[in-house]
Amino acid sequence: MKIWNKIKTVLIAIELVISIAIVVILMWMFNKHHREIRRKWAKAQRFFMGYKMQIIGTPNKDANLVIINHQSMLDIIVLEDIHPANLSWIAKKEIGDIPILGKILTIPKMIPIDRNNPRSITTLVKDVKDRTQNGRVVAMFPEGTRGKGDKLLKFHSGAKIIVSKLNLKVQPIVIVNSRKILDTKNFSFNKGEVKVIYMDLVDTSNEDWVEITKAKMQKTLDENI
Repeated sequence: MKIWNKIKTVLIAIELVISIAIVVILMWMFNKHHREIRRKWAKAQRFFMGYKMQIIGTPNKDANLVIINHQSMLDIIVLEDIHPANLSWIAKKEIGDIPILGKILTIPKMIPIDRNNPRSITTLVKDVKDRTQNGRVVAMFPEGTRGKGDKLLKFHSGAKIIVSKLNLKVQPIVIVNSRKILDTKNFSFNKGEVKVIYMDLVDTSNEDWVEITKAKMQKTLDENI
């Protein structure tokens, strides 16, 4: 059974690499339709992997920043599939350095960030302002990396800075079970159900909104595991 699981995971990894390369080519050819291309790709991944989805709550049309807990690469696929807005993901710039596949950031104008450069926050604020002014919704993982367990990691300062600078409206999203389905760190795949929980808009007038929101997201995650 373990061998078969590894084989399935290898096949999924190969399919992901090939399909992302195809998406990059299609977005380059049909740049005005890159959102539709990404959405159809994400829906195809759900069909290919065979996972189910349960959605609780609704996306708030006023939100221009969504913050999401991070467990798996599947988190991105799920939101590209179901979220109605044209998301602009904040992602580490190293992804953009990957030949061909890295264009998945640059062509659809995602937001690269150099986490090793403290000055990158200035560029981040500028890029987020540009995307939101052009009707995009910015998506970020405030933990900065994928968690290994069911406890959220410390939230980085980026979210608080861009919200204070740009007066963004923030909607938290909690994703449950994505790591159990696709765990690229431990190289495993299982069928199952991903639960996506849209929470209420955050009251960012409270100076401690980041810590309060993290606690609420953790509580929501605990209640739905």
